[in-house]
Amino acid sequence: MNLAALDLNLLVALDALLLEASVSRAAMRVGLSQPAASHALQRLRNVLGDPLLVRTGARMELTPRAQALRGPLAQALDQVRGLFIPDDFDAARSERHFRLMMPDLAVELLVPPLMHKVSRLAPNVRLDIVPWRGPAIFNAEFARTIDLVVSIGDAFKGFHRQLLYTDHDALAVRRDHPVGARLKRRDVFLDARHVAVVIRGQNVDLIDDWLRTKGIDRRIALVVPGYIEALHIVARTDLVAFVPRRLIAALAKPLSLIAVAPPLDPGVDEQFMFTPTRAQFDPGSIWLRKLILETGRGLDGPKRRAA
Repeated sequence: MNLAALDLNLLVALDALLLEASVSRAAMRVGLSQPAASHALQRLRNVLGDPLLVRTGARMELTPRAQALRGPLAQALDQVRGLFIPDDFDAARSERHFRLMMPDLAVELLVPPLMHKVSRLAPNVRLDIVPWRGPAIFNAEFARTIDLVVSIGDAFKGFHRQLLYTDHDALAVRRDHPVGARLKRRDVFLDARHVAVVIRGQNVDLIDDWLRTKGIDRRIALVVPGYIEALHIVARTDLVAFVPRRLIAALAKPLSLIAVAPPLDPGVDEQFMFTPTRAQFDPGSIWLRKLILETGRGLDGPKRRAA
């Protein structure tokens, strides 16, 4: 293939066609007329020697070759866009939008202090927090829409990982719970009724996976999709929940909660910040990462001990 004869706009059109699987929607996506998009598709078919889009009944479908092109093309275009990123970032004047994905506990702990910094340093910058969806969603197309992820583990391909903060799990109970601090005893713990937290993208509460390695099954009375929901339920019932200690401390006063050390210690939880490799040298991303790292590591003030 003669690359000198290849129009970069043709790759942009191909990207839209692969995303939309529709000539008319692809035309709207990149601001072309439908005849121009059809002409681009024909040129691409000639260049690649593949029909790319074929009609199946009332709709168009991608050919296997087109499906295989989606990820590599997305990465290639991201690299090209990176060539034109400005070499500085004026936070005070920027109107940039950043899109972040993080679980509810990270939102509760990080976003309020982070927004104090952002409001002071970059009043026109906007942060869009998207719901946690887990690593399974991270295909090349979705990853292109995300500027930063907060998560446990290391399941995000094409992302650079940095430790953000550490935590320990504790048992959350309402302040006047009938057994309260006695939950640190194994028999009382096993007799209690628990709230399990199964976040999107998982099939089980991770604490139960760990407990089963010890031959222990909790009495699960309720399953909820997030830690915030678990704490609100615990605050108004006699149920108990394994929840990160920092989150219990953050909501202890408004929800009248206490943290109790469990009879078995699951060890340290680590939350990481993940940044797309394509954004490693983007000045705006560097600025945001610095603020978030400062915020996460700033959580290590005087530690409150569980009861």
